[in-house]
Amino acid sequence: MTEFPITDRTRVRRLPKRAVYERERLYAILDEALVCHVGFIANGQPFVIPTGYGRCDDRLYIHGSAASRMLNTAKDGVDLCVTVTLLDGLVLARSAFHHSMNYRSAVVFGRARAITDEEEKRAALRVITEHIVPGRWQDVRAPTALELKATLVLGLEISEASAKVRSGPPIDDEEDYQLPIWGGVLPVRTVYGAPVDDGRLLENVQPPEYALKYRRPGDAIDSRLEPTLPATR
Repeated sequence: MTEFPITDRTRVRRLPKRAVYERERLYAILDEALVCHVGFIANGQPFVIPTGYGRCDDRLYIHGSAASRMLNTAKDGVDLCVTVTLLDGLVLARSAFHHSMNYRSAVVFGRARAITDEEEKRAALRVITEHIVPGRWQDVRAPTALELKATLVLGLEISEASAKVRSGPPIDDEEDYQLPIWGGVLPVRTVYGAPVDDGRLLENVQPPEYALKYRRPGDAIDSRLEPTLPATR
């Protein structure tokens, strides 16, 4: 298991015990999440934009409208900060001060570039689509040349990144354990419902298997209910 180099930007300074620099664990967080937040500077002003994404090996692909301010700012090459967060539980301590959340988060820094080659752009859009709904790309109509032109895709090499994780029960001050107050964790789970038809299906068209049994990576082993990592403040 390789680690990302620790840099001034990726070093976790607040509660460093929660820091994760292993590439495999950070990629697992990226692969399970669905939405990222992209931070950038445009015209001297800071912005944070939520958007969809996908990962292929050591590269992130971010997409959006060609008219997007964020994407137009970044298309010629710009430093970005991309973050994702998975919420696993609400941590209820005996004191207000020690309430917390169980979570897994990842932060990626890098310089993004616009994907201009048509075939590379198609491949990147496939990565993003398959990240969101595995198996979907082979079923849908491929993007037209006009649709590709209206879509801007950025590629970001994952070379500077870190993650932060909290798991386990609350950690109260020792004397507070004598208080008659419940302490523990309320697990948080994302549940996907049954597919809902859009009302314009052709006769005998049924939901695909991947929609009927949709799950995210990590759902098979629900470690969120029984955390195996030690609790850290």
